[in-house]
Amino acid sequence: MRIKIITDSTADLPTDLVHDLGIAVVPVYVRFGNEVFRDGVDITQEEVYRRLLAGEVPPATSQPSPADFAAVYSELLKDHDQIISIHLSSKLSGTFNSALSGRDLLLEKARITVLDSLSLSMGLGLATVTAARLSLAGAGKEEIIESVRQTAPLTRILAMFDTLKYAFRSGRLGAAKSLIGGILNVKPLLTLRDGSFWPVGIARTRARALDTMVDLVRKTPDIADVAVVYATTPDEAETLKERLSAFVEKTRIHISQLGPALGAHGGPGIMAVFIRQQPAALPLV
Repeated sequence: MRIKIITDSTADLPTDLVHDLGIAVVPVYVRFGNEVFRDGVDITQEEVYRRLLAGEVPPATSQPSPADFAAVYSELLKDHDQIISIHLSSKLSGTFNSALSGRDLLLEKARITVLDSLSLSMGLGLATVTAARLSLAGAGKEEIIESVRQTAPLTRILAMFDTLKYAFRSGRLGAAKSLIGGILNVKPLLTLRDGSFWPVGIARTRARALDTMVDLVRKTPDIADVAVVYATTPDEAETLKERLSAFVEKTRIHISQLGPALGAHGGPGIMAVFIRQQPAALPLV
């Protein structure tokens, strides 16, 4: 059975992984005033951050339409028996519901499974990568679905915000907003719990925040994959990868840039680590 794995562009997957694993990516939309761009297609990460730093009109984002999803599903079903479509947490975006609606537009909807990753960026990306690896290895539909459902509780996330002004403006902080509302001169450390942001601490400097990330990886058992995600500091991300390679095999550490859709809400300077733990009873995939 040929099973195609689909995600949306907020997964921030590196291009080489998308290509090597045959993952299909549906772009979300980024808007600057009257200008509308498809994430990762019509606008690059660099251009989004340039505009943010230049103080241009604040960007907005929106999910792909049901018609967008339906068009992708319809085309891919021509060559595949099943589709498993994995998306950004439904608590942060309407993308998951839009994918469900897109599926329901098709007569072949029984061949499409839409899953809520309960995560974002490379948390979603690592769930998608795991599903794609299993699909290429010949795993069945139910095994792949179960792997995605296991990934959220097995994924640890720690993100450092250089500034919270973009996240406050976007309204995406959720429960974290009330807990860190007055802390603007430090580096807040946030995690994702049950699909929503929660604060886990603060650091006085970027260096201390990065040390905290290294400690988190060092103390996490049964690591399957790690992703280092940066917004505007690629050299810092490479250095962090080198530090993490003392605890995790380098081939299982991925570096990714935070894409336009999420970068518009988080702003420049974000650095994050995503750790996927492997269930002890299962082999690495």
